[in-house]
Amino acid sequence: MLRLWRWYQNCLAVHPFKTQMISSGLIWGLGDIAAQSITHYTAKHHRRFSELKINWKRVAAITLFGFGFVGPVDHFWYETLDHVIRFRLKMQPNSFRFVATKVAVDGIIFGPLDLLVFFSFMGFANGKAVPQIKEDVKRDLIPALITEGGIWPILQAANFRFVPVRNQLLYVNFFCLLDSCFLSWVEQQEDAPWKQWLTSFLHLEGKKGQGG
Repeated sequence: MLRLWRWYQNCLAVHPFKTQMISSGLIWGLGDIAAQSITHYTAKHHRRFSELKINWKRVAAITLFGFGFVGPVDHFWYETLDHVIRFRLKMQPNSFRFVATKVAVDGIIFGPLDLLVFFSFMGFANGKAVPQIKEDVKRDLIPALITEGGIWPILQAANFRFVPVRNQLLYVNFFCLLDSCFLSWVEQQEDAPWKQWLTSFLHLEGKKGQGG
């Protein structure tokens, strides 16, 4: 295991861009396999001895998303974010303001963009029409954003405070295994009752706010 770790670190140092693309693709693919397994064995209509059939077309699409979007975009995002806040805004590295600004910018800009691209890409990968993709995004985006909003800021605060920029993607990719599993599960839930309840609740709260 230690040898594998050293090999990965060496690849990250020599070929950071390629390493992040390949590792992200593998991680997101594994996450989707886990998500399909969880969905299969927790479904209400699941029969105890029913056979699990992995949708390999979907796994390939998720892997492509990790390889083509998460890897390269995350690579440049974290490098650029650190450069701008450190040198243009001239904030003291690892200070509370430095970390808080990174977490805020990452959560407000990159978080929603990442989710939007993910759900849109999966819609196109599944051969859905644009109107259907828009409906799916409306259905899935807010529940995923709210759920992740309570977790990722904490993870990213630790990331930006304690992990060197060079290794921040490695840290993120570790949690992306769980994140990709979660997002895949959300996308597979379709019109689950909890999504409908959450969407209706937010809609009612919005009406109350407008009325007040």
